[in-house]
Amino acid sequence: MIEPLPDLLVSPIVRAALAEDLGRAGDITAQACIPADARLTAVFNARRGGVVAGLSCVRLAIAELDPTAIFTPMATEGQTISAGTALAHVNGAARAILSAERTGLNLLGRLCGIATLTQDFVHAVKGTRARITDTRKTTPGLRALEKYAVRCGGGTNHRFGLDDAILIKDNHVVACGSVGEAVRRAKAFAGHLVKVEVEVDSLLQLQEALAHDPDVIMLDNFTLEDMAEAVKITAGRVVLEASGGVTLDTVRAIAETGVDVISVGALTHSARVLDIGLDAVGN
Repeated sequence: MIEPLPDLLVSPIVRAALAEDLGRAGDITAQACIPADARLTAVFNARRGGVVAGLSCVRLAIAELDPTAIFTPMATEGQTISAGTALAHVNGAARAILSAERTGLNLLGRLCGIATLTQDFVHAVKGTRARITDTRKTTPGLRALEKYAVRCGGGTNHRFGLDDAILIKDNHVVACGSVGEAVRRAKAFAGHLVKVEVEVDSLLQLQEALAHDPDVIMLDNFTLEDMAEAVKITAGRVVLEASGGVTLDTVRAIAETGVDVISVGALTHSARVLDIGLDAVGN
């Protein structure tokens, strides 16, 4: 079972999304059509199969507008569900539920889509040593939620921001003059708890990096043959991460080269939103 994100972390994101949707005057459709004291019971249903992630986003969106609403989850985070599965029931003020509907569904569908795609990648490399991880190619403001969804799908998280690990990319190398010099400076700067990763684009750069003992080496757009050779050269001395244009069609072959980690930007920048709807069933 996946531990849900704390409400303290999710609530500000939900509030900002609600404010965007409610605008200057609130939901004038609900105000015009629905009495203030009307109640509603509704069900969140999956229109397509996938992996559950982000039910708290729906619960908190409704609670912001009706703190007395009763939200009952019918599925768990990380659960694989089929089309037609009821994810949650809610009973509360009709205006609140309908006004929060789109915000909740936008976040829930987005996170379920990421979790679903992540699970597809994880299943594709099953039986190999490779782990699937995300990147920082996330939606601004939603990184914590999107990386949480990756975990719900069975993936792991890369760094969350620029301050929790040193990752030397190609432009850093150019600015420093060489891969070796960049790693040397990073190792001298880093505290004992900070890992150093360096991106290389050739076996020659790999050898140069190895001489300075980084913790992780990223193989950027390597051929399968060069990846396999990199695994032989490093012989377990460092963690090897494969990166660059990884797809469901290519990920299995990449994993079979023996790399430790495969980073996939598509998990968060190209996941298809899972189709989930809210169906009213009574008052």
